[in-house]
Amino acid sequence: MLGAVGTTLLCAGLLLGLAQHLWTLRWTLSRDRASALPLPKGSMGWPFFGETLHWLVQGSRFHSSRRERYGTVFKTHLLGRPVIRVSGAENVRTILLGEHRLVRSQWPQSAHILLGSHTLLSAVGEPHRQRRKVLAKVFSRQALEQFIPRLQGALRQEVRSWCASRGPVAVYGAAKVLTFRMAARILLGLQLDEAQCTELAQTFEQLVENIFSLPLDVPFSGLRKGIRARDQLYQHLDEAIAEKLHEEQAAEPGDALHLIINSARELGQELSVQELKESAVELLFAAFFTTASASTSLILLLLQHPAAIAKIQQELSVHGLGCEPDLSLAALGRLRYLDCVVKEVLRLLPPVSGGYRTALRTFELDGYQIPKGWSVMYSIRDTHETATVYRSPPEGFDPERFGLESEDARGSCGRFHYIPFGGGARSCLGQELAQAVLQLLAVELVRNARWELATPAFPVMQTVPIVHPVDGLRLFFHPLATLGARDGLQL
Repeated sequence: MLGAVGTTLLCAGLLLGLAQHLWTLRWTLSRDRASALPLPKGSMGWPFFGETLHWLVQGSRFHSSRRERYGTVFKTHLLGRPVIRVSGAENVRTILLGEHRLVRSQWPQSAHILLGSHTLLSAVGEPHRQRRKVLAKVFSRQALEQFIPRLQGALRQEVRSWCASRGPVAVYGAAKVLTFRMAARILLGLQLDEAQCTELAQTFEQLVENIFSLPLDVPFSGLRKGIRARDQLYQHLDEAIAEKLHEEQAAEPGDALHLIINSARELGQELSVQELKESAVELLFAAFFTTASASTSLILLLLQHPAAIAKIQQELSVHGLGCEPDLSLAALGRLRYLDCVVKEVLRLLPPVSGGYRTALRTFELDGYQIPKGWSVMYSIRDTHETATVYRSPPEGFDPERFGLESEDARGSCGRFHYIPFGGGARSCLGQELAQAVLQLLAVELVRNARWELATPAFPVMQTVPIVHPVDGLRLFFHPLATLGARDGLQL
């Protein structure tokens, strides 16, 4: 009996070993034979599953452990596709500057279905360049000057509400609602009361949660839930967009929808209601989780490093901004240490870990071939963690590294050591706005509040699919002074 069991287990082990060997051979033979270069080192895991289960269990440790074993360019198999994982400034520079030539942006089919075909996400080549031109006006300095006062007013009100709360605040959840409210009311100009805004934020979160679902439009599927949420958003956008389309072009910049319409007309384009709805949802998608994630990381890192809070307060005082309620874009530009703090937060805890591309043709990277058709993932987090251009260790929180950084140390790769907003043709258009929001949030916090943990220890940070604390970061907020003396701006 025991002998039969042993024989069965031995046969099963041999079959599994053979299956894994054939699986590895299958991908080894898929290399481009026209190239003499080898495939990158790495493991393709088990048949069909690849290393997906390892990735789901290990999280960010999956990539760092394989980087330590195989180097900054390695192969793996995730979510049903062969993937080349890339980190390091030189390698990332090749990928980001190779858009439309070596690689193209890769998103799952579910994302294309839910966000639509008239978006930056879906566009390639010339249509992509034209859509960036249309959206560029939304993030011009003139537009930012108009958005800044209302954004600061919204952030001030939120900090006051946290301080007035009798219990702990789950910061990540609160930041998501705040981010949606600011984007919907200030950027898109939607007229929503508080109840509508809260309800629509929940609807939008359901859309975002299903962006990476299986592309199966069947009852109870993630994609069906996402489509239902998207259509509810479209109902709120229809009337607002129809009104804006019939308004005359304003002399001063308006909300983002006005700016998109006017910018397209200046380029000889007349956008349809559907195109504008898709653009509006894409703007919400681009800002929603990333801004909430970065805001939460900012609050967490400032709590862990009170010396940074004191330096921000001192800098505000030196520039005569300690009590002045409203800041202009020019005033923010004078706050050099605050700028360094925001940069360090985004370096240490970038909201998005990286981006996916598809190889348009076989090309060389770090002595290896990247075969045509394979997925390429460039890693923002790994590139930041391994950068050697700074004078202080990359694993520590040191805002002043951005003030001390040597221009000579950057080398030919320049800013590709620091890429929280990506780079190249698909760099984030809204990076200045995002940084301004984080700067304004820091100012309102250090002027008006002190905060402390409502839990025994700091939370674990989850990095997949976006950086966030697993418990939402529960904090107590306390007012530094009476806030009633200054009236906040209403959204």
